[in-house]
Amino acid sequence: MNTLQLEHISYLYSAGTPYEMRALDNVSLTIRGGTVTGLIGHTGSGKSTLVQLLNGLNRPTEGRVLMDGVDIWEKPKEIARLRYRVGLVMQYPEYQLFEETVRADIAYGPKNMGLSPEEVEARVLEAAAFAGISPEMLDQSPFDLSGGQKRRAAIAGIMAMRPEVLVLDEPAAGLDPQGRDEILGGIRAYREKSGSTVIIVSHSMEDMARYCDELIVMADAKLFMQGSCEEIFSHPEELAAVGLDVPQITRVAQLLRKRGLALPESIYTVEQAAAALCRLMGGEGE
Repeated sequence: MNTLQLEHISYLYSAGTPYEMRALDNVSLTIRGGTVTGLIGHTGSGKSTLVQLLNGLNRPTEGRVLMDGVDIWEKPKEIARLRYRVGLVMQYPEYQLFEETVRADIAYGPKNMGLSPEEVEARVLEAAAFAGISPEMLDQSPFDLSGGQKRRAAIAGIMAMRPEVLVLDEPAAGLDPQGRDEILGGIRAYREKSGSTVIIVSHSMEDMARYCDELIVMADAKLFMQGSCEEIFSHPEELAAVGLDVPQITRVAQLLRKRGLALPESIYTVEQAAAALCRLMGGEGE
């Protein structure tokens, strides 16, 4: 099922010192298996801390992280095995690359899983295709790649292990619109083929609306809101109160409604807006 649950999770940095900081405060939530879930929140809201708990990179100060109903820290000595099941691509992927070639870097995880050379190569090619890495790029040094290409290689390296849960912290940050669409579209295609659960951290409301099934909103180390894109983006005032916004197309639709156009309230992607406008024009372009 690949379902993740957080039960009354709190996390303290520098606990018991004058510099103690509460990064998460009694957070309880469920991430349904097989979905693409977006995690949003202002800087310092607790997003990155939360995702580092999901694969055991950090251990909660209080509470439990459950995968399919089992506490991931039930057997602490086996926590490393969890990282084959819950793959994490951190915000700065260049720190995850270390092999001589991109091919070897992507193959590192599958090799450690004890797979045959044939299966390793098949997974490398599959993951590279999802991440948008060309065959020619596989034999290059990862350190010769651009920032965006390094991010693709890091994502492919995690995908190649076929984790049950794929967690990505700002996978498209700093990329141009085409690059964002290629990476996020590849991640969505990977989810549809593999059935994995995908969790994406992003500041882009447009990306969240276009690629995610559900959203989790964090604010001040706490869970602020959780629901479908439609449910979350129907609360623009509440989002603004915690330093967030709705997608720009949602604002445009609101202005058009004020001018008399009978557009639905639930518009948060360009595609939805185009379809609604087509219907108003008598079906042209459908």
